[in-house]
Amino acid sequence: MKTLRKLGSAIAVATVSMGMSAGALAEEVNIGFTGPLSGGAALYGENVLSGIKMAAEEVNAAGGIDIDGTNYTVNLIALDDGYSPAQAATNAKRLKKESGVSAVFVPHSGGIFALQDFNEKDDFLIMAYTSVPSVTQKGNELTLRIPPTFDGYVTAFTDYAMKHDGKKLGMGGATHEYAKIWAGMMKKQWTAEGGEVVADNPMDYNKSADFYTGVSRIISEAPDVMFVGGASEPTGLVVQQARQLGFQGSFIVMDQAKLDEVAEVAGGLEMMEGAIGVVPLSVYETKPAQDFIKRYKAKYNKMPGSEAAYNYLAMHALIEAMDEQNTTEAKALRAGVPEALKSMDDSKNPYEVKEVDAGGGFITETTLAVVEDGKIVQKPIE
Repeated sequence: MKTLRKLGSAIAVATVSMGMSAGALAEEVNIGFTGPLSGGAALYGENVLSGIKMAAEEVNAAGGIDIDGTNYTVNLIALDDGYSPAQAATNAKRLKKESGVSAVFVPHSGGIFALQDFNEKDDFLIMAYTSVPSVTQKGNELTLRIPPTFDGYVTAFTDYAMKHDGKKLGMGGATHEYAKIWAGMMKKQWTAEGGEVVADNPMDYNKSADFYTGVSRIISEAPDVMFVGGASEPTGLVVQQARQLGFQGSFIVMDQAKLDEVAEVAGGLEMMEGAIGVVPLSVYETKPAQDFIKRYKAKYNKMPGSEAAYNYLAMHALIEAMDEQNTTEAKALRAGVPEALKSMDDSKNPYEVKEVDAGGGFITETTLAVVEDGKIVQKPIE
């Protein structure tokens, strides 16, 4: 295995090398991250990064990684791309060239698609945090998709809303690539089931905090349901402003936004009554999930969401694969992560992911939750 060089401090926005004194750091394994750490999606990016960082710190505190008889510590290098695909690509090039990373975590589809143009040639693994199905349908052999695809959510959310809320839909999602793909599938599913899209007014969630004009255009068409979603924080503002303008219908919340996080910004769960979304981690009652929540809250003093939990388990699986394969070579890691998921301790796997499909997607359960009487209630998917 070739020794990896450190990235200079002038390049790194955040470098995490924890658990040992500087004198003990004979060797390091560099792992990259590019995501939004500024702008409207900064909280989303920070939540993703917190899970990756927590896993790296745990590994280093336990003594690092043994790769073919040599001890290595994990050096996490995080760069801000402001949710820009072009900047994500630039960051990944720098991470590979200047620090020799064998894997880069990316939490947005635009950035992932940009990296897929060259990651196989440059020989690094994309740890993709996105629900866009096509990410693992393109045949890229060095991509792993961490969360479930959203096509299951689109069908389940539409079915539930049609049955309980009405057939007129107003579209008010975000404008970034991921939201556009979600919106396109949402409109197709809604109309296929006999519904009507009465308004379509996407808004830039990353550059604005004033959504009154856009929301007014949507609710002027009297929808029964409003489709919303980007990062949780701006989504909360959209929900809050819709209620302030008199909207009394329900919301379909894109899976990037989490019901509990949206409620914090919107003014409480009562503002979210009837909202349909993915089941937040806070609602999970399994032992691995509850153990992770306890440790995360002790470290960061807040409730973790799926961004933190999924990326935490993915980082542990990546490091476990390095240990089991005795290498940091990207192709070996891509082949080794599925086995690592099966063998690693449940305490490192809050969502209990055990399998990876042929395309490179972690196999997880599609979930649905609804806000009822001020509480988030998990519902069966029919």
